[in-house]
Amino acid sequence: MIDQTVDDFSLPATSDRAFTLSACRGSIVVLYFYPKDSTPGCTTEAQQFRDLYPQFVKAGAVVVGVSRDGIKSHENFKARQNLPFDLLADTEEFLCARFAVIKMKSMCGKQVRGIERSTFVIDRQGVLRCEWRAVKVAGHAQAVLDFLAQL
Repeated sequence: MIDQTVDDFSLPATSDRAFTLSACRGSIVVLYFYPKDSTPGCTTEAQQFRDLYPQFVKAGAVVVGVSRDGIKSHENFKARQNLPFDLLADTEEFLCARFAVIKMKSMCGKQVRGIERSTFVIDRQGVLRCEWRAVKVAGHAQAVLDFLAQL
């Protein structure tokens, strides 16, 4: 998938709008998938992207988070964490399937199907340039920002 054009998509987003990839042409898109709103790891990850957000904007990037949660949950999470970027509601797993981020995971000794924390960078022409899978939260947002300096 690296170095291939990402097909256009549109999903419901926070701030009462839809997010459409093609509307972001000319900007870098940082698309990060996370398992669930308001859980400890997902909150920490969102806070790190939030805290570095001015630097992402300076680098010409649009940051968006994606999970299977609905818009109401996303709006609450965004408000509680003061997130300056939108969250996309992939309740039908459309985008999750396209980026192959749904995995079987072990939770409290049980196998559950969920999102594997992953991040994708799409360049100004809509081409996938980098992906991180099975992301560890600590330092991840900074690593993504560091990668943007190469584009």
